[in-house]
Amino acid sequence: MSKAEASKAFKSQGRLAALQRTGDSHVANEPINRIFGPAEDAGNAQSQTGTSIFDPVLCECVYSWFCPPDGHVLDPFAGGSVRGIVAGYLGRQYTGIELRPEQVEANRAQAGELEVKASWIVGNSKDAATLAPGEYDLVFSCPPYYDLEVYSDLDGELSAAPSYAEFIAGYREIVAASVGLLKDDRFACFVVGDIRDKKGHYRNFVSDTIAAFRDAGMELYNEAILVTAVGSLSIRVPRQFERGRKLGKTHQNVLVFLKGNWRKAVAACGPVDVTPLLAGSVGG
Repeated sequence: MSKAEASKAFKSQGRLAALQRTGDSHVANEPINRIFGPAEDAGNAQSQTGTSIFDPVLCECVYSWFCPPDGHVLDPFAGGSVRGIVAGYLGRQYTGIELRPEQVEANRAQAGELEVKASWIVGNSKDAATLAPGEYDLVFSCPPYYDLEVYSDLDGELSAAPSYAEFIAGYREIVAASVGLLKDDRFACFVVGDIRDKKGHYRNFVSDTIAAFRDAGMELYNEAILVTAVGSLSIRVPRQFERGRKLGKTHQNVLVFLKGNWRKAVAACGPVDVTPLLAGSVGG
């Protein structure tokens, strides 16, 4: 498939839905048509069964808008295949680092089924400079939301950190390591959402992410809201609101950071035509 054909294919919501599920390891051996989620899940950050999924439409936007056409992408939390698969379809070179060997094998298998080139490495992203040395044009990822979903009990697993403070300390280390490999005059994008502690208070994870990037040498350049599927929220919210006045969340924050000069970063990414994407979102 040529780049032009791939770009055209991604304008189809049906095609995009076919790349929806990131495929945690427990689905690695299922037929390919069961690996990817249904169209109605599009835009969901997390399925109701607990399997993390990622929005391929967002991937296309981020790669098209904030990464050079042949750019090299670093994903320090590569627990799923979608970001790598979309990068490969769109002509970007993708390197993802993931702690769990079985998840890396699942990602590789799914990319192989779709004949897409992407690279996944087993390891802890705090060691990114050793695991994946080089210079990158974009850092793009979706980190674990502390213990909202615990992925493993492996050494270095952030989602299993004993406390939120320890989680953030490890998280900041990974952000700093990733930013250190990013070229000057380039962008980074993290998709994050806030989470509650055991008392029901928000931890302010979005602000902690912004602080981590700023301390690593990048500034917040754009922020967007990714509206996610309602799913069972309408069923769960009435009870939790009545009981504790807690509002339900159906969004995540898309944070875009800048390292260096924005004019040079934009020039490196090249021209972009947003008209087809905007037309498709309205009614195409």
